[in-house]
Amino acid sequence: MQPEFWQERWREQRIGFHQQRPSPLLEAHWDAVAPPPGSRVLVPLCGKTLDMPWLAARGHRVLGVELSELAVRQFFDECGLTPARRTSRYGEHYAAGPFELICGDAFALDRELLGDCAGVFDRAALIALPADLRRRYRDTVYASLPGGCRGLLIALEYPQHEMDGPPFSLEADDVRAALDAHWTIDTLERRDVLAQEPAFVEAGVTRLHTVAYRVLRDADG
Repeated sequence: MQPEFWQERWREQRIGFHQQRPSPLLEAHWDAVAPPPGSRVLVPLCGKTLDMPWLAARGHRVLGVELSELAVRQFFDECGLTPARRTSRYGEHYAAGPFELICGDAFALDRELLGDCAGVFDRAALIALPADLRRRYRDTVYASLPGGCRGLLIALEYPQHEMDGPPFSLEADDVRAALDAHWTIDTLERRDVLAQEPAFVEAGVTRLHTVAYRVLRDADG
C-alpha cells in the first residue's frame, strides 16, 4: 500500500475513518493502561483524531505521526492553535501546546525519537496495514518504544473475505504476530459494533467487533 493512497483520501476528504468524537474504547479503558500524567504518548498514523486532545486533557504530551500534511494542518486549525515548525530527518514537525505532530513516514521512526514515549495509543495504524507491512511496522515502530512502555491497541474483527481492507481484520493471533515476544498483550473488551457501522453492513459484512488490548513492553525490552 503506497503513501499516495492515504494522501488521496485526505485530498478528497474520503476520511470515513475519522471519528467525530474520541474513541469509546479509549474512554473506557485508558485509565487501566495509562502511564503517569506528563508522560509522552505516541499516536501513530494519527490523522486529526480527537483522541489526541482527549489524551492531552488527561495530562499527557502527545506525539503524533501522519503522512498527510493536510491532516496535520487541519488538526491544529480545528484546535485553534498555531504550531511552530521545524524539519528533521523524520519529516516536518508541527508543535503547539501539548502536541507535536510529525508529517512523515512512521516507518522512519527510531529509538532516538521514541525513547521517551511511556505510552502508545494505536487505533488506526495497525488495522490500516496489510500483513507484510504489519511486520515492518513491528520491527520499526514497536521495536523502538522503550522498556516499560504501555498502551492501548484497538483492533477490528470481521470476516476478511467479506470486505477488502483497509481497515483490515485482526484476530487475536494476528495481533500477537504483529507485536513480538517483548510485549505482553491482554484483551480488555470485545464489543459488537456492526449495527453502528452502516458502511460495513452495505459492504456485506456479517460480523464486526472492536477489540481493546492492553499492551506492555518488557522492562528490559
